[in-house]
Amino acid sequence: MLTYTPRRMASADFEPMSINRPLTKQQQAVYDFIRDKIVSRGYGPTVREIGRYMNISSPNGVMCHLRALERKDMIRRTANKSRAIELTEPISRFMDASLPVGGRIAGGACALAAASEERLDLAAMATDPGRYVLKVQDDSLLDAHIRSGDHVLVQKQNFATVGQLAILRTGDAETCVRYWIPENGRVRLQPANRALPPTMVDQAEVLGVVVGVVRLLGDAS
Repeated sequence: MLTYTPRRMASADFEPMSINRPLTKQQQAVYDFIRDKIVSRGYGPTVREIGRYMNISSPNGVMCHLRALERKDMIRRTANKSRAIELTEPISRFMDASLPVGGRIAGGACALAAASEERLDLAAMATDPGRYVLKVQDDSLLDAHIRSGDHVLVQKQNFATVGQLAILRTGDAETCVRYWIPENGRVRLQPANRALPPTMVDQAEVLGVVVGVVRLLGDAS
C-alpha cells in the first residue's frame, strides 16, 4: 500500500474518551479491560470476569460501571446475551495496524536497517474521523500522480487552502475533484489534468480534501 499527499498547485495515541464525557478512574479501568479483551480474543468479558479483574465481589457493582459507560456512549450491551459488551468505537482503532520502517531510499540507493523502532501507523491514516476513500476510474487526476484504479483518501471538511486538491460542489450542484484556487472574488476550479480546461465559478462548496492515495502495484507473490 502506497500513500501519497498530492502537491498543491500554486495560485499563479488514540484518546478513548471525549473531554465532554470524562470517565472516573475505575470506569476507565473497566473500559480498558473490556477493550483489551475484545482486541485480544475477539469478544468482551463477562460480568464475572470484570468483577474478578476489578476485585468487585458484587455483580451489581460491575453493572453500575457498565451502565455508566453506556450513558457515556463508550460501550453498548445486548440484553439476554452473556458476552454482549461491544465498543462504540470501531475495533480497528485499537488494532496494531503498523509496519516497521526498514530503511531509507535516496538517489535510487536503498539503505536497509537491521532493526528499527520507527513504524508507519497505517491505522491512523484510515481511522481519523471523517475519512473515506473514492475509487478513481480514469486519468482525470493524472497530473496529481493519481491513476485509474487508485483510491484517494479524503478528509471530510468544509474548507481548503489555496491550491489544495479538494472535493467541490458548484452552484449547479455538480461535484468534482479540482484544485481550489480563489481569484478576484471567484473560484478557479483547476483540473489535475492539463488536457481538461479550468472552470471559473462564483462559488464552490468544499466537501473534503484529498490527503492521500492508496495504490496496489500488482501481485507481489
